[in-house]
Amino acid sequence: MAINVLLADDHKMVREGLKQLLEIDSEIKVVGEAGDGYECLNITNKTKPNIVLLDLNMPNLDGLQVLSIMKQQKMLCKVIVLTIHNEIEYLVKALEIGCDGFILKDSDFDTLKKAIFSVYAGETYIEPSLMPLLNASLAERDVLKDKVSELTRRELEVLKMIASGAFNKEIASTLNISERTVKNHVSNIFKKIGVSDRTQAAVFAIKNNIISIK
Repeated sequence: MAINVLLADDHKMVREGLKQLLEIDSEIKVVGEAGDGYECLNITNKTKPNIVLLDLNMPNLDGLQVLSIMKQQKMLCKVIVLTIHNEIEYLVKALEIGCDGFILKDSDFDTLKKAIFSVYAGETYIEPSLMPLLNASLAERDVLKDKVSELTRRELEVLKMIASGAFNKEIASTLNISERTVKNHVSNIFKKIGVSDRTQAAVFAIKNNIISIK
């Protein structure tokens, strides 16, 4: 039984090239093509592919938005992100949303096939060249989580206000505590999260979703 694959990429030549390559293997069948995010969702619903090869850069809805909708709607297909982006941020975000594989467009055909068969078998496949970066990123996140867990509830309140641009006097007034107490909290926060100024503290708060940027 063939693995049914949907190709989602805004470049027709890329889709045609992938289709020709994939269908060399009798165990893979391309059941649909999509040139933008909305089309990808519509065709996925119609064709029910086993695997979607999903580009990140697409019009209307980008790949990460499509992936997020697929997970929200509990679509049964597996998703392999196929992209030019080798920055670790894209990989981490795609994994957080729920992709099943992540490979680069400059990968060789054997890597693409291995990704498809591995994901179809229920495994997660990550571009081998990205694994050292991913491991380093995950290790850094674990360290950051440990630092956040060391903060008291009051220190988290103060950190949120620092990240929002509030000065000690404003923080003291809002929390109904003295400026001296605020200074002590700020000093303890800096020590616990390993920063030396308010800007670094704000960046830490944003990176760890203590506050969000609108």
